[in-house]
Amino acid sequence: MDFVFCHQKPLIKLRIMLYHKSLFFVLAILFSIALNAQTSFWVGTYTKDKSKGIYQYSIDKNGKLSFIQLAATIPNPSFIAFSDNGRFLVSVREIANDNNSGEIQLYRVDKNNQLNPINNVSSGGAHPCFVDIKDNHVVAANYTGGNIGLIQFNGKQLSQPTDVAQHKGSGPNKSRQEKPHAHSAFFAPKSDLVFAVDLGIDAVKVYRTNKNKLQSYAEIKMAPGAGPRHLDFHPKADFIYVVNELSSSVSVVKHSNYSNFEIIQTTSTLPANFKAENTCADIHVSSDGRFLYASNRGDDSIALFEILKNGKLKAIGHESTRGKTPRNFSLSPDEKFLLVANQNTNNIVSFKRDRKTGQLTFVDEVKAPIPVCIRFKRR
Repeated sequence: MDFVFCHQKPLIKLRIMLYHKSLFFVLAILFSIALNAQTSFWVGTYTKDKSKGIYQYSIDKNGKLSFIQLAATIPNPSFIAFSDNGRFLVSVREIANDNNSGEIQLYRVDKNNQLNPINNVSSGGAHPCFVDIKDNHVVAANYTGGNIGLIQFNGKQLSQPTDVAQHKGSGPNKSRQEKPHAHSAFFAPKSDLVFAVDLGIDAVKVYRTNKNKLQSYAEIKMAPGAGPRHLDFHPKADFIYVVNELSSSVSVVKHSNYSNFEIIQTTSTLPANFKAENTCADIHVSSDGRFLYASNRGDDSIALFEILKNGKLKAIGHESTRGKTPRNFSLSPDEKFLLVANQNTNNIVSFKRDRKTGQLTFVDEVKAPIPVCIRFKRR
């Protein structure tokens, strides 16, 4: 009996140790799950007052928002974009330097979501306000320069611009359209085309990328004075949706495999009884191709549309952004939420999105210094 009793104590200690280790392992898993429930997103800003650059925030599974950190100190990162694999982030520096050019900054995103600066290059023109990245190219839209710059990306760093496409012309709005103002430039899905939206000349200029050059391909003319700003592509059909800043409208462009472009509808983004001044900013289509959203600055709302089978839009409501001057907005990766950056009230607002109806319901808001761009990693 003594022999058995003597050896029970180490056995009990061993069991206690195993229990504690198991408990620690379970807690570690639960902690990891809790962390994974938080999805990070990054915010570009205008750097004045308290704003210093690019900020990192998170949204949880219920739509609650949290501030994480100042991710990078950089002047006027008013638009940012992630590479397809999420390992790199590019940001504009919306400035005009001594060479009358803005700049594009490249960051490597490490496993801890830290932004590590690699290099910065000329954007090809003054005050870049938009940047996109796809495969081995970056394209920048230079607002004051009235042009777009094509930059090569070798998977490690950026080159100086390999080509710059200068726009020409003007529009009827003398205060806003006195010359070209390239406001955005998008790489088209499953194509080597770039769509450059120019507010100053009421046109979407289409280019083919070939041997690091921009070759003129087509031009889509908007209504005089419309002031096109951004666009989005239908994910499943041959339609492009252009949001017009100055006329507060969305134009539906039908095409056939990126040819034979035709505007089949232009519809207002505003409520019928709204008579005050307004400008549009951003536009996004849900990945199922059923709903479209556009931001109003003035009405300070998100306009909601159902996309019909013929590609045309049916207005289904407006949702207040609970702030002033909603600039850019973004759907979360799972598209359960829509997040809005309110530039002039320094706040980001999250809305829960009903996948069946497209409607939005307010969830949460968080303070942010002059937020103008929201970006999640691409998935």
